[in-house]
Amino acid sequence: MKSTTLAKLGAVGVLAVAMAGCSSWDNMSHRQKSAVTGAGLGGVAGAVVTGGGVLGTVGGAAIGGVIGDQVGKNR
Repeated sequence: MKSTTLAKLGAVGVLAVAMAGCSSWDNMSHRQKSAVTGAGLGGVAGAVVTGGGVLGTVGGAAIGGVIGDQVGKNR
């Protein structure tokens, strides 16, 4: 299996896990929803940029979560 295919599958897996964790989405505030969405998108972006690297995926998710939290705070 090529590393690009593996990276794409990993990114999809991270996004699926992030969204599955949102089973109580209706009870979340707008700020919490923004943080979860940011973490999911950041994880996917980090995986794509680093070619599926674990550190890039986790780092992207962390940074995306913080950015999503701050964006959600202003609304």
